[in-house]
Amino acid sequence: MDYKNIKRSILLSFLFFAGSMQGGYAQEASGTETASFVPPFDFPITFSGNFGEIRANHFHGGLDFKTGGAIGKPVRALADGYISRIRVTHGSGYVLDVAYDSGYSTINRHLSAFVGDVARRVKALQYEQESWEVEITPEPGEYPVKAGQVIALSGNTGYSFGPHLHLDMIESATGDYIDPLPFFMEKVKDTVAPRAEGIMLFPQPGRGTVNGKQSRQAFPVRPAKPVTAWGLIGVGIRAYDHMNGVGNRYGVHTVILEVDGEEVFRSVVDRFAYEENRYINSWTHGQYMKSFIEPGNRLRMLHASNGNRGLVEIDEERPYRFVYTLSDALGNTSKVRFTVQGKKTRILPVEHREKYAFKWDKTNYLQEPGLELVVPRGMLYDDVWLDYAVRADSGDVAFTYQLNDKRIPMHGACEMRIGLRRDCLDDKSKYYVAGVTAKGGKYSIGGTYEDGFMKVRIRDLATYTVAVDTVPPEIIPVNPQQWRRTGRIVFKAKDKQTGISSYRGTIDGKYALFGKPNSISGNLVCELDPEHVKKGGRHTVEMTVTDGCGNLTARQFHFVW
Repeated sequence: MDYKNIKRSILLSFLFFAGSMQGGYAQEASGTETASFVPPFDFPITFSGNFGEIRANHFHGGLDFKTGGAIGKPVRALADGYISRIRVTHGSGYVLDVAYDSGYSTINRHLSAFVGDVARRVKALQYEQESWEVEITPEPGEYPVKAGQVIALSGNTGYSFGPHLHLDMIESATGDYIDPLPFFMEKVKDTVAPRAEGIMLFPQPGRGTVNGKQSRQAFPVRPAKPVTAWGLIGVGIRAYDHMNGVGNRYGVHTVILEVDGEEVFRSVVDRFAYEENRYINSWTHGQYMKSFIEPGNRLRMLHASNGNRGLVEIDEERPYRFVYTLSDALGNTSKVRFTVQGKKTRILPVEHREKYAFKWDKTNYLQEPGLELVVPRGMLYDDVWLDYAVRADSGDVAFTYQLNDKRIPMHGACEMRIGLRRDCLDDKSKYYVAGVTAKGGKYSIGGTYEDGFMKVRIRDLATYTVAVDTVPPEIIPVNPQQWRRTGRIVFKAKDKQTGISSYRGTIDGKYALFGKPNSISGNLVCELDPEHVKKGGRHTVEMTVTDGCGNLTARQFHFVW
């Protein structure tokens, strides 16, 4: 008998019973209906991340629940409903979506395992499709769940830096991601207000100046020297929320800016649609949250009330008194006060060549020798004056094109074509478009060859060229002397240019279920299963990996298990 599995089944049954006996918590849904949810865990709730935190190119879409640094904690259904989607991905690991009868659904990410019939079905599909990444969309009545039922085990899979549960909550009627925290208020202890760490002033190009300069400038919350300005300026703040008993810092729920006693701007991070995610690039500068709205920014959580998109006109030589009010989702509040002295200063117009001036509300074209770029209307958040430059590095297959000296994110992907200076390869698949960093490093963007050009879609106005990748990836066995003892085959696959595109493993000539459980480490792992690998003998494992340009490496290793 498999006593280990029997023991686990008894544990999960007990947790399900205990969870079902606990009461839920009510929250008004869309102002009319009431939803009641139990927490996903039966231990005290703490968070490593909150809803709407600033992330690269996106908002953090949910709550990150801490799991005490451990994996395998039973995750419970929040209410009655059904499992609506099951996935295994490199980005989010083991993922389980649950639709609830109350009009909400959740996405549980970075799990270590599914349970019961779901686990068995996923494993069978992985072998059937010979792929670690799989997706299942069950019928609504196929996997019903009850409040408190154990539906999965927490983990550290996918793009995860440590054990936790990421929980997204989606309002079914609108499809919006909403803040789950209000549903768990009674379980959260938080009496700490948000704290500001810096202020930034943004003089508008050709229309404003700060301390005599027409570039943005950062200041401490309490500037040691007077700050002067003239013309049209925007303001931003770097601030974080905190909670009792933990050292993490979180995003700020509500930011209100008043000038001379009148509100000019308010941001309320309580909901957003998936397609709004990249607007974060317009709302923020690094970790600073702007208290004004660029003309192409349609993010609904931002509200300007002064008729000028939140921008402030400094046109009198007097003190302008700014007050920020910062609040978290539980109502803890702090204030930041500072003064900007109006000082009449000459403002120079923006110098630019018309062909390098991109308008936010128009389709923009850039045609240069060896370069074609189309930026459709709706891709830019504000007008852009490109700092365009071209350089020819000896031996390169294409010129290096600097669209702008600093990365300017766009709201969607735009088509760009770069011509080849030296078409030296018969196999055109070995060419790729590379982004170029400020220090000259290259990173793959991808692209396809077409009539002497490399065609690619870009999402940033930055610096690009064409590079060649003919070097196959590396395959490195990780602690092979431990494979027999642990029952785990582990490889690390590396590629310096275009990255690992695909991988496939076999044991004794048959497909072996290798996966990338954690994308941070990138290790390819196979948990040996006696159903698929005969125990008690010598075996041959072969791993094949392919990079983004189709270069392939295959290696064989022997092990005893």
